[in-house]
Amino acid sequence: MPAAGEVLELDGREVTVSNPGKVFFPGPGFTKMDLVRYYLAVADGVLRGCRERPGTLYRWPNGVQAPDDAFFQKRVPRHRPQWLQTATVYFPSGRSAEMLVINDRAALVWAVNLGCIDLNPWPVRRADLDHPDELRIDLDPTPGVPFARVRDTALVAREVLQEHGLVGFPKTSGKRGIHIYARIEPVHGFTTVRRAALALAREIERRLPGVATTAWWKEERRGVFVDYNQNARDRTIASAYSVRPVPQATVSCPLAWHEVADVEPAELTLATVPDRVARDGDPAAAIDDHPGSLASLLELADRDEAGGLGDAPWPPHFPKGEREPPRVQPSRRRQE
Repeated sequence: MPAAGEVLELDGREVTVSNPGKVFFPGPGFTKMDLVRYYLAVADGVLRGCRERPGTLYRWPNGVQAPDDAFFQKRVPRHRPQWLQTATVYFPSGRSAEMLVINDRAALVWAVNLGCIDLNPWPVRRADLDHPDELRIDLDPTPGVPFARVRDTALVAREVLQEHGLVGFPKTSGKRGIHIYARIEPVHGFTTVRRAALALAREIERRLPGVATTAWWKEERRGVFVDYNQNARDRTIASAYSVRPVPQATVSCPLAWHEVADVEPAELTLATVPDRVARDGDPAAAIDDHPGSLASLLELADRDEAGGLGDAPWPPHFPKGEREPPRVQPSRRRQE
């Protein structure tokens, strides 16, 4: 393998992988080229989650052993191949960025060569950047909470989605949680989609008291946090089949629902997932066949608000919402 680089022919284009032997995961010894080969092996599933979506570049140029060198890059580099596809997106601040759209294997490998270990697409398509076509449920356990509680929360989330006419597709987060995606009709803006996600999260919390929580402030969280704010504009989640920048090279791996109750995320890695996909196929292969309506969840949000449950806190860099509660930690509010 040449030290300077290895040229791959992909989709009629030449893509150079520089420093292919550079170690990105010292524990198992996986190199940059191992990461490239992994993504090519699962490219169909990766592209299903990324196609036509602008994405943030999360770059680890020196691998997981150098976290201080990692950085987010929203704007695609100025010096890039002419064939790369992009989309210009706008943020709550009013600023904009031309972002990468990964539509084929060549663009996928180009991003990995920059040091992108995982992929972070927006929940919108390039043709309509203001109306998400994906509702995202991020189940994030607080420290000390066993993964069994995350599994329990995921199964209840599925029930709530089904009752409101939506089909959820689960995947491991690649770390300690589970993600569930549901395709939706792209007719609502981000604020409305987030409102539906908050209503769904609160219903999960009601069904699992003491297990699931919607508490935004970490000092108030107990159990599994259902992060409704992942549906706010400019928030991203590692996409399906993303390798996560952790020492074990675990993968955010799509699951069949019957697997959720027993899944062990540590077993789903860069080394094991390609064989799993080759053997069993992609559990999320039909995700685009099930777009649903948010009407029922928005009715639930109306009932919550009529019962006194207003908005919940937004991320700190967002403008203050009209009905948002005070954006300050509860312990500090009490002191004031």
